[in-house]
Amino acid sequence: MKWKREHMVIAAALACAASPAAAWSNHTLGARPALEAMPEIKAAPAIKVETLESFLAAEGRGLEQLLQREEAWARANVPLYPARPEALVFKAGGTQTELRQRFIAALRINPEMKLNLFVQALPGEDVLGKATLPWTEITTRKRASTAQEGVFLQLGAGDPVAPLEVIATATDEPDYGMDIGLWDDNGTAYGKAYGFGKQPFGNPALEFASQAPFHMGFFHESAMVYKAAGFLRRTYPEYRIHLWQSLAAYALQTGHPYWGWRFAGWALHYIEDLTQPYHATVLPGVGVARMLWINTIDLLGWHEPKKQAITLVSNRHLSLENYQYQRMRHAYVRHDAGDALIHAVKDISTDAGRMSFADGAVRAVVSRESNALAGATDRVLEQSLPPKYVSDSDYVLGETEPGLNLYSVL
Repeated sequence: MKWKREHMVIAAALACAASPAAAWSNHTLGARPALEAMPEIKAAPAIKVETLESFLAAEGRGLEQLLQREEAWARANVPLYPARPEALVFKAGGTQTELRQRFIAALRINPEMKLNLFVQALPGEDVLGKATLPWTEITTRKRASTAQEGVFLQLGAGDPVAPLEVIATATDEPDYGMDIGLWDDNGTAYGKAYGFGKQPFGNPALEFASQAPFHMGFFHESAMVYKAAGFLRRTYPEYRIHLWQSLAAYALQTGHPYWGWRFAGWALHYIEDLTQPYHATVLPGVGVARMLWINTIDLLGWHEPKKQAITLVSNRHLSLENYQYQRMRHAYVRHDAGDALIHAVKDISTDAGRMSFADGAVRAVVSRESNALAGATDRVLEQSLPPKYVSDSDYVLGETEPGLNLYSVL
């Protein structure tokens, strides 16, 4: 009975600790220079913008087969994958509105996503005279600080656009609400219809927390952690990556390059998320022995150490994202292409021999390397940032000082 109770407390602690899910605060800022370093993308000729409805009308029959193959792949290859209900199978034909609704349902994404036609301008970019979309036309989220600071250039069907701009913009798009509200207990009609079950961790009442199981991958925890909190295995970035990757290849092969590049950007988003050590490790900096000690004294009635550990991990997680975003935004505004962060993502000198991407790489390579760096990352944050932000459990990053710019205070 004591071991069972200890498991329950560990599970509760991990469920709270795994809640933040923003990963990189604006994926486009990091993805753009990284993709620009690839000649095949930078030099790719302009393509024509296309509406989603046009793509679906032209390729409905092929998409029927593709999405059936994707469902079969997910059932065979994604551990604990919640099978798509048969009622959501995509069928071609019908009006544009019906096609769109059936496609979104088959993908099991938030149906409130507008999926408008746009590209994100870089901070400091001259957009004078260009048509823009308000951030409310980009995201479903009610609290979206980085989206509120963004500038989104409106596109129209048939407009020419560079593939680099499309894919870089799309890398940020899954954070605009795509995976929000998808669980049975999120209080949405579509969440009840999608068949994912109850949200495995995080607070289902919090808007942004509901996307966490799609944007995190806890594949390399200890056996003891999984025994205590088996729900941590219910993370599904592999499902999303493979789905978007397959749709991207299909769209490019069938003459729909705009959606090919856009789907590719969506796939990259989840891969990029797993390069964030706090998305591949539940409690960086907290060893299993310490975790057991914290939970043992919690069972004895001393709850403060557990609360402090969760707050500190969350603060360091969010500090890393805040610093990355604010520093890169500052570099773009100043047109500082030599900034260390921009230079780092553009550097492809160590990429030789690692350009292929097999299905298993998400788990075996990307998340494993990220997980292996979690402890060191946590120590660097502890040693490099002011203690108030990373070592004071009374400080809650994002709430104690709304609008904090960590780069400006260093």
